[in-house]
Amino acid sequence: MKMPTPIRIGNRDARRLWLNAQGLADAPIGKLDILATIKRLGFVQLDTLQNVTRAHHHILWSRNQNYREPMLNKLLGKDRSIFEHFTHDASVIPMEYYPMWQRQFRRMKGKLENRDYYRTALAGGDLAAVKGRIKKEGPLSSHAFDTKIEGKKEMWARPPHKRALDHLWYVGELATSHRENFAKYYDLSERIIPSALRQAQHDDAGQIDWLCMSALQRLAFGTQGEIQRFWAAMDAKETKQWVSANAHRLVPVEVQSADGTWTSCYAPTDIEDRVTGCSKPTSRLRILNPFDPAVRDRERLMRLFGFDYRIEIFVPQAKRKWGYYVYPLLEGDRFVGRIEVKAHRKGGKLFVVNRWSEPKVKWTNVRCQKLDAELARLARLVGVNDVVWNCARD
Repeated sequence: MKMPTPIRIGNRDARRLWLNAQGLADAPIGKLDILATIKRLGFVQLDTLQNVTRAHHHILWSRNQNYREPMLNKLLGKDRSIFEHFTHDASVIPMEYYPMWQRQFRRMKGKLENRDYYRTALAGGDLAAVKGRIKKEGPLSSHAFDTKIEGKKEMWARPPHKRALDHLWYVGELATSHRENFAKYYDLSERIIPSALRQAQHDDAGQIDWLCMSALQRLAFGTQGEIQRFWAAMDAKETKQWVSANAHRLVPVEVQSADGTWTSCYAPTDIEDRVTGCSKPTSRLRILNPFDPAVRDRERLMRLFGFDYRIEIFVPQAKRKWGYYVYPLLEGDRFVGRIEVKAHRKGGKLFVVNRWSEPKVKWTNVRCQKLDAELARLARLVGVNDVVWNCARD
């Protein structure tokens, strides 16, 4: 059977398709619907670092700047409309997707039981002890336990109770009840997840199909690797098999990169309508979080935007090219620079440590004004009053 001729998508259209899919094309205003935003994105990554605000808050705020920090925990701990688990990292996921996450629990269980680090929790009776306490006492955080790290204290070492909590959470026996000051409280999954969702049955092939197709819908177009990495809940072989078996449901496209080269990708069947209806992104300048889903896949980011970005929090200070926590600056459909900012909440200040322009980007007075406006909005999010420049403003 002759394969159809791939549809060509120029670089500008590709960038706009991606930003529209990511909810970054429209101005971040209007009625706030946090759950709808999470569904649109698929999931939102959690991160403990609060340089200005934690990543999950920043990601949601970037889509609608009426968002405020306490709102997410209400969805998790009160409404039960989202649950926490592991995609490529710890994330919040719409609760209604829970039946399609069963294979991820099984995958994580297989991985953990092959690691000596976690096998000790199985052999030592820690799992039963921890689960028994939670069953009796209700939601507990790791602070409720007092076991100690045995042996050498390496960077990622965890005491026995934390290994047990992690294991039970990864395999789906425990779920996140709520968070207090970002500390996670664990409870039995049957107390958190509605029984209809826990008992829903989908075969493994059906779950893979949902994961791959829902990833592609959110990507707008993607390589096989990008489809696989989106949820990180299937491996490369499984994704390849899915693509092969579902060729009749996919549209082959060639997507132009920022450097003019072309990459073979797959797209949903409505891709031509998406291109035609794709809106021009707002000209507003945005400060994006380093863990924002629009920039998380660094290879895709570089290919589409020519923006070479890495976060350097784990890079020794002397070896950093930019800084500890540096944010990408998005204007319209291009990345125009990066900025290092840090909040001092008790002192009521947002400090601008440094700012860099991308090559061939002229830092005009209009861009300065746009950045000032975004910094003021970011300051309001975290409840500080003053923006203090510790570097040249222009």
